[in-house]
Amino acid sequence: MRSVAVATDHAVEDLHDDRARVSGIVDEVDHGRAQLYDLLAVVLGRAPDGDLLTLLGGLDGDDSPLGQPLAAVARASREVTAEALAREYHDLFIGVGRGELLPYASYYRTGFLNERPLARVRDDLRELGIERDPAMTEPEDHLAILLDCMAGLVSGRIEAEPDAARAFFGRHLEPWAGRFFGDLELAKAARFYRAVGSLGRAFVEIETQAFAMDA
Repeated sequence: MRSVAVATDHAVEDLHDDRARVSGIVDEVDHGRAQLYDLLAVVLGRAPDGDLLTLLGGLDGDDSPLGQPLAAVARASREVTAEALAREYHDLFIGVGRGELLPYASYYRTGFLNERPLARVRDDLRELGIERDPAMTEPEDHLAILLDCMAGLVSGRIEAEPDAARAFFGRHLEPWAGRFFGDLELAKAARFYRAVGSLGRAFVEIETQAFAMDA
């Protein structure tokens, strides 16, 4: 079985590797989508280190709805140090007692941690043959984990039915991920992560529209 953990190593590897590393053919659009899911999963799962900041700083943007926030992430990556970003990540997501934001489906959907949305995530991960990594401390409804799973479904790294990505997105991301990214854009402690919030919000909006058209 595949194991799941926050900011898994394969997500970082995929940001370094522009080739589709799965059997069969993954079209260019789906590969690009998977890489965006991977990018968001990595930066929400942990504070980027110097090597990852260098990688992110080299990303290219354009004038498209996704290209503009992607360019903003690249600029923010070039303007921050790993040390400052570690403090920002701590203030946003860890804090003393708790961070400014809680990136969990249960919290955003019920106002409490470890509620029914977490149980639903665990049920669906089990159906996909994904087991919890024993070393993982975060509950499985952490947004980084959900984004990592979406990357796996879109890219084909996770073997599943053709409609699995749309179903997973609709159940576990569409109801709340856009709100979280909007809150991240406005968070008091956010500097680098303000650009991440803009990218995430735009991406969730586009994915929501695309999945609705395919329904």
